[in-house]
Amino acid sequence: MLFLFRLPRMLKLPISSVLRGFFNFTSRRPSHLLYILELGYSVMYNDVDMVWMADPFPYLEGDHDVYFTDDMTGYQIVKPLNHFHDLPPPGKKGRTHICSCMIYMRPTDGTKLVMKKWIEELQDQPWSNVKKSNDQPAFNWALNRTAAQDTSFFTTGMVDLYLLPQAAFPTGGLYFKNQTWVQETKGLHVIIHNNYITGFEKKIKCFRDFGLWFVGLCSTGVTTWKDIK
Repeated sequence: MLFLFRLPRMLKLPISSVLRGFFNFTSRRPSHLLYILELGYSVMYNDVDMVWMADPFPYLEGDHDVYFTDDMTGYQIVKPLNHFHDLPPPGKKGRTHICSCMIYMRPTDGTKLVMKKWIEELQDQPWSNVKKSNDQPAFNWALNRTAAQDTSFFTTGMVDLYLLPQAAFPTGGLYFKNQTWVQETKGLHVIIHNNYITGFEKKIKCFRDFGLWFVGLCSTGVTTWKDIK
């Protein structure tokens, strides 16, 4: 079953209105996801600025509640290929830096608890002209407060979380900025996120520059990834 959420066209509005409108739109996401989970469906959510290079479902191993990717970037944040899959430790702001743009969820009580906590955190962090919020910090707080880990900082663990491998699910700040790493992990990339770039046209240009823009190829006879490669 496929669910699509369309962002309203706001390109001609002032930037403050665009940002606030974007927050108002994305802040409804956990409510939509919770509704689908309550119907008993597993949910694979990802933003549209991503390209699938391979089937991600073999990586969704085990019976964990929520699967996600790390959004940390920079040369010093490169993880070993066999890194742990637990929720990473919190950063400078007291919370993790998990990306809310690619999430796989099973319809478990633990997953539903994360969605409810996400909604609560968004209500506690409303938009203002001073604090231009987005929904990702709230998602991280929800994960931190429900994680099944034995730490003095987090609430008693209730949810089974799983960090997907960085080499397979790289953030744009790593993939598009560290070509040495890209070559070292060639053949391992599954979903590439074109984040850390703002603007519709800039994202398309980035995809094109790196040979990752496949729109329209089906009309030219390309039907599989093997045809592209």
